[in-house]
Amino acid sequence: MDFAAAFLVQIVYGVANLALIGLGLAIIFGMMRVINLAHGEFLMIGGYTVVVATNKGVNIWIAILVLAPLVVAAIGVVVERVLIRFLYGRTVDTLLATWGLSLLLVGIVTAIFGPQTATTLSPPIGAFQIGDYGSSGYELFIIAITAALFAGIYALLRFSKLGLLARGTMQRADMAAALGVSTSRIYMLTFGLGAAVTGLAGGLLAPITGVVPTIGASYIAKAFITVISGGAAILAGTGTAAILLGAMNNVITFLAGPTFGEVALLAAAIVILRLMPNGITGRYFRRSL
Repeated sequence: MDFAAAFLVQIVYGVANLALIGLGLAIIFGMMRVINLAHGEFLMIGGYTVVVATNKGVNIWIAILVLAPLVVAAIGVVVERVLIRFLYGRTVDTLLATWGLSLLLVGIVTAIFGPQTATTLSPPIGAFQIGDYGSSGYELFIIAITAALFAGIYALLRFSKLGLLARGTMQRADMAAALGVSTSRIYMLTFGLGAAVTGLAGGLLAPITGVVPTIGASYIAKAFITVISGGAAILAGTGTAAILLGAMNNVITFLAGPTFGEVALLAAAIVILRLMPNGITGRYFRRSL
């Protein structure tokens, strides 16, 4: 019984991990149809923000929950104003531009911090026991904050004026502009929101994964697989895909090892897209956010 409980915690953490790294991408891609290949580097910068801030004596919780999302949101706003705003509706150009941006960010961070692993952070919450098995309290915290983040984004997009304007602008930008909405400002704020969520995810995961300039490459594939498998709905799609893929990955990893777990994740995504080309929410939860 203790083993089952400890294993269940690991499965739920795997689901939360996928949902967390994919949510920022889902906001930008699901709402703006911008494929951001620099998403992994935004996660990486969130992690480095936490490392640098804690090395300077900043409280780790402030670094994770405040500084990481703020820094990456600011970078996201600059990127949208300088680069992305000229490429809306041009998918291939956006892919190339954000790919170049990812290479630039990796190069800048490597030049500043070097190619080696940054100072390893200890999780700010210790382990706890489930019978004879140990489990990470920090992983439970990530599960809880991922659920809270999904609830907060849902409330923001569903009930706030900003959320209403953002959803209306993404659906019919011409009508929104005719009604006096500054669509340029809405695009900027939406991209900044997605970047902030991404920075928060990178900061939260830094004490577990460590941080190196190339760590974004390990994030980006899982994020895209989760978001594309989920389909058009931002929260319902990312959440359901994370549940299916995260559970599959953890079970196969336990049975056959991490390599087979990654293969199973990719295979499950291929099956989902073969059966449901528009993603899970293309067939189910069509009216969901």
